[in-house]
Amino acid sequence: MSENGNLLLNVTNIEVVYNHVILVLKGVSLGVPKGGIVALLGANGAGKTTTLKAISNLLHAERGEVTKGAILYQQEPVQARSPNELVKKGVIQVMEGRRCFEHLTVEENLLTGAYTRSGSRASVRESLDLVYSYFPLLEERSSALAGYISGGEQQMTAIGRALMAEPNLILLDEPSMGLAPQLVEEIFEIVNQLNKKEGVSFLLAEQNATMALRYADYGYILENGRVVLDGEGSLLAENEDVKEFYLGLSASGRKSYRVVKHYRRRKRWLA
Repeated sequence: MSENGNLLLNVTNIEVVYNHVILVLKGVSLGVPKGGIVALLGANGAGKTTTLKAISNLLHAERGEVTKGAILYQQEPVQARSPNELVKKGVIQVMEGRRCFEHLTVEENLLTGAYTRSGSRASVRESLDLVYSYFPLLEERSSALAGYISGGEQQMTAIGRALMAEPNLILLDEPSMGLAPQLVEEIFEIVNQLNKKEGVSFLLAEQNATMALRYADYGYILENGRVVLDGEGSLLAENEDVKEFYLGLSASGRKSYRVVKHYRRRKRWLA
């Protein structure tokens, strides 16, 4: 990972507590370089969503708090900024489950992403055209109510809405959840194009490690609120411990869930 001075986002040894008693994150550190795609991997309940909400400063709404460590975005502490201010600074979170406004049209949903902008109508229109260039299906469905479109179209709408805010960093939470494999691949390819062509940095929280590591420059694996392994995406994808312990694969082929569970109890893996 890049030196700290080159990081767009730098999370250092944070702990997160809910309701003053429940310790969820335990010394998590990670970094996202400018123009990078970083994967945050782990099973359900590992702490991925909590990490993203700590970065976007949304924990207080759920009685959560960063009690130790530091989170710096563009070398400034995020705790000093409200979620609204962070959006204006370019930190946009796309929530798990897409969270579209069901009774608004697709285009109205997209336009809500430009709410914090102070630019002209022409600049907003340019951003809308950019979104439609990446998601042509949304232009076709622009007048449809978001509550009546498919899950894949809702995910595209959620990402498009984030683009309307002119982001530097998108925190993308479980983009593959509930989607068919072909749609998942299409959305990850669009994320890759947004990164390469528009310069948007991404922190992807994902359970689908195979897909995430195909596109990520770097990855972190969370388990029980701790980072247990990190490295370049391509190396993690080929790491035998990751294949056997995390992906359920080994040199002898796919292992059963029961075997992997036993392996999980047996092996303590330290980077």
